[in-house]
Amino acid sequence: MNKIYRLIESFFIILGLMSFFGTLYVLSEIGVAPKGVITLIKYSIWLILISLNCIFGKSIMSTVSRNISLYLLTALTFLSFLWSKFPDFTLSNATEVIMMTLFGLYFATRFSLKEQVKLVACTLLIAGVLSTIVALGFPLVGIDQEAHAGAWKGVYGQKNVLGSMMVLSSLTFFALPKENSALYRWFGFTFSLVLMLLSTSKTSLVVSFLLMLIIMFYKNFKWQGKISVILGNIFILILACVAVVVLTYWIELITGLGRDPSLTGRTFIWDVMIAKLMEQPLFGYGLNAFWAPNSPYAIEVGQAFRSTWIPPNGHNGLLDLSVDVGLVGLALFLISYFTTFVRSLKRAYASKNSEDIWPLGYLSFLAMNNLTESYLMHQHNPYWIFYTTVVITMSQTNQRNIKFPKRTSSHVI
Repeated sequence: MNKIYRLIESFFIILGLMSFFGTLYVLSEIGVAPKGVITLIKYSIWLILISLNCIFGKSIMSTVSRNISLYLLTALTFLSFLWSKFPDFTLSNATEVIMMTLFGLYFATRFSLKEQVKLVACTLLIAGVLSTIVALGFPLVGIDQEAHAGAWKGVYGQKNVLGSMMVLSSLTFFALPKENSALYRWFGFTFSLVLMLLSTSKTSLVVSFLLMLIIMFYKNFKWQGKISVILGNIFILILACVAVVVLTYWIELITGLGRDPSLTGRTFIWDVMIAKLMEQPLFGYGLNAFWAPNSPYAIEVGQAFRSTWIPPNGHNGLLDLSVDVGLVGLALFLISYFTTFVRSLKRAYASKNSEDIWPLGYLSFLAMNNLTESYLMHQHNPYWIFYTTVVITMSQTNQRNIKFPKRTSSHVI
């Protein structure tokens, strides 16, 4: 009976992640299922999720004291509708964030890290296969026909999102437990790289390359029990983030010497966002209010381009978070992020298990991926789910029982 219940739980996680990926809505676009049915599935998942969190509320509440900054940030995000110029829009998006947080909480408290990696890999592989089917069978839906004609977008609706998810997929298959067959691990990894290439997302290719280099460094560098090791790794992460921008936009940077290179217009967006942030620095404008339909702030960004085109987001996760919930929200996120980064770093160095590199890899991926795209709390997405899951998992009580190699140890992951 327990095995059957566990199987049902695993199926719920996969279905839930697919819903948060947004992949189920493609089924309505290709005529497989009416949009109303997909919406019903989404809200059914929400209802089940709330029920499950109530049932297992005791184990979930036990995580509060170890993740105060995460919970405060989530609460601040929800309450931001109070000062938003578009309260209904903000409240709708904040509800999505609450659901993503609850999903991450349930995932982290009910499944071990090894089980998490397996389920994430399975879900991303299914999404990759569906992306291939949609791109080949329904090219008008799965392949870009306009600005980036020929670029695959699969079930994700945008080529950069497909590329980003395949970076995450390649990382997950790289971190799969060794008990999984080598054929499965290498097929998933290679398949992810192929789809990444078909997406033509330069940022994804650069992030994937740098991420693999960082992980190889983490896996082979010895823990010496010194604070300098942590600081050194944070420096490497910062260096990798800078490298993402340089390697992705090297042509613009070179041709832009002597004037301000725009990184395909991103610097215009960022200039306006920073200026507006300084007008309401503490708590920002409310979740996603900056980019709400008919938002005067978004229109002002469009005017910076001298165009009627209005960007859908700020193309920078930290800046978007800042204009959403201000410097207070940004500070809470950074406290949560770097606390978890250190915990993940120690766990990766202290273990020979391949899955123990996944939290550190994901945090590195999240930092690099949010430099030129917005993949934190922006609308319906899985990134906040995975972040919440990693934060909670790394703060579990068994984390205290990890014995780190001493300075003289020859232990290498």
